[in-house]
Amino acid sequence: MTGKTKQGKKDFSKAKIILVMIFFGLALCALWVRAGWVQLHEGEWLEKMAARQNFTAELEFGERGRILDRNGNMLATSVEAKSVYLVPPKAKPAVDKVAGTLNRILGVSAGTMRARINSGKKFVWVKRQITDKQALAIKEADLPGVHLSTEYTRLYPNGHLAGQVLGFVGIDGKGLEGIEKQFNERMTPGKARFVVQRDARGRKLYLDSQGREVNIDGKDVHLTIDAHIQNAAEQALAASVEKYHGTAGLVIAVEVKSGDILAMANYPFFNPNVYGRTKASVRRNRAATDVYEPGSSLKPLLIGAALQEGVVDPDKLYFCENGRWRIGRKTIKDTHPAAWQPVRKILRYSSNIGMAKIAMDLGAGKYHEYLSKLGFGHETGIRIPAERSGIVHPPEKWRKLDLAAISFGQAIGVTGLQLAKSFLCLANGGVMKDLRLVKDPGKTQETTQPVRVFSEEVTDTVLALMEEVVQMDGTGRKARIQGITVAGKTGTAQKAAVGGYGTKYLSSFVGLVPGDKPEYLVICMVDEPTKNDYGGTVAAPVVREVMIDTLAYNGMLPDAAGEALAEENTVHDIDSTELAQTLAPTPAFDAGNTVPNIKGMPVRRALELLVKKGIVPVLKGDGMTVTGQKPAPGSPWPEEQQTEGKNDVFVLWLS
Repeated sequence: MTGKTKQGKKDFSKAKIILVMIFFGLALCALWVRAGWVQLHEGEWLEKMAARQNFTAELEFGERGRILDRNGNMLATSVEAKSVYLVPPKAKPAVDKVAGTLNRILGVSAGTMRARINSGKKFVWVKRQITDKQALAIKEADLPGVHLSTEYTRLYPNGHLAGQVLGFVGIDGKGLEGIEKQFNERMTPGKARFVVQRDARGRKLYLDSQGREVNIDGKDVHLTIDAHIQNAAEQALAASVEKYHGTAGLVIAVEVKSGDILAMANYPFFNPNVYGRTKASVRRNRAATDVYEPGSSLKPLLIGAALQEGVVDPDKLYFCENGRWRIGRKTIKDTHPAAWQPVRKILRYSSNIGMAKIAMDLGAGKYHEYLSKLGFGHETGIRIPAERSGIVHPPEKWRKLDLAAISFGQAIGVTGLQLAKSFLCLANGGVMKDLRLVKDPGKTQETTQPVRVFSEEVTDTVLALMEEVVQMDGTGRKARIQGITVAGKTGTAQKAAVGGYGTKYLSSFVGLVPGDKPEYLVICMVDEPTKNDYGGTVAAPVVREVMIDTLAYNGMLPDAAGEALAEENTVHDIDSTELAQTLAPTPAFDAGNTVPNIKGMPVRRALELLVKKGIVPVLKGDGMTVTGQKPAPGSPWPEEQQTEGKNDVFVLWLS
């Protein structure tokens, strides 16, 4: 009866249990084998696959290095900006919507956008560095395949201040001209790769900061430029060029002791914030790139060479041919005709004939040797992009007429920087000194060994003769500063034209202050003035104004000079309207019943105008330029400046 039920059937339950146990045993073994296979053979590959799903690597770009003046004032910086890019495959299903919306927000042609979406590419830039308002509109539109990315855009907070010196940066963050180009490698930022964790839906959690690098920002560049002196030089230069209807101009101010360039002004101005709207002729740094015939500004250097060689002394007489001297087929003329004159008066009255005879006594070979020692025909070593070396022909090619012409600054080509470096030698006791524009150049700027060109006795004599040009009845009288001596030399160079010399001139002036022991050197050149072309009239007042501002800024202006300036201002009585029109890039100040537009004014000028109205504004932010105001332009003037508990009746925001 065993193995059978009451009905006579066999019982297979035990067998079933055994089969199930065998099945699960085999399954478990298979799982063990599979797990072992996965862990031992495929484990590393699967771990990488999991990491791809749960983690993503991102790049973080640093900020481009800043450009600062000698006092740490900001000349160039970088600010975040949003850019729009497109992933065409994701945008293709809604091509019309995407194209139309981008056209409305960004102004990009709808047809162009359709072509980009259908291009088959995986990535396309739509528009880079858009405004915050446009970025917000793009974000709110939530278009498929359209994304925002963060980039850095270059900002020059002082507008055109030292624009040609600074240069500019292209949309890809690469320096294209000026300091931006020269030190591009130094200022270019690095990048860091870091890991970001994602959730199951692929959203970034930003929990992991491991792998981030430090110091990925570009390095700063500190210039020797002083923003205050640079501004003073630019304003004085602009006023002269406009007054005498010149085409362009430049000013270079140098601290003698260090060789530091305190100002390098160019006019017309160039605002690197809008470099795309300007011509290349405006963007170039004329102090380094333009080669001029310097004219009579070169004469003190010839006197120095002749004194050093013992060819002349200050009282040696030369016959100046009563103002006309014929050499071959050319006639040399003097503006102040005279017969016999000593060397000191030849320089004081700028006699071309007297200088030509001194050069002939010195000889072409010796004169060329001194010109070469003084840096003419060579780059200054300041390492500004596109700096020119000038034009100095070999002495064996000089004819008698060439030697005469070079003696008074013709038939030779120099840059403003070369002229500054040569006179820095005179100011430095006869020893050549490098000009310096960057305070921390690293290995990009080489320094030369000191070379003595003139003895101290010779330089003292030349400076004394240059003082007579200004302090006595010479051609530089308009550079005088009461209470302090000024040494200087004018230049009025006739510009070369087809077939000879034309009717256009370069007016220049070189000034050193104090005259006997110079601490500052200032050079001004104004190209093609028309209302008056004499260097003593066009350029000397510019040099005087820059020297006064520099001395006052450094607490070195004598009391007598300050009193004289106060008297001049009282006599001329320049009102605030004229001052605002001349110095500020804003509409004229309206002292009527409504508040004028002060945005864009230098803060110093804005304060002067408001104080005259009896208002002392509250200043917010750091900077030199007014970027915002309260009350808004056109609002009624505040009835009172301050009431109890309220001190923001008139507010200026600076940047």
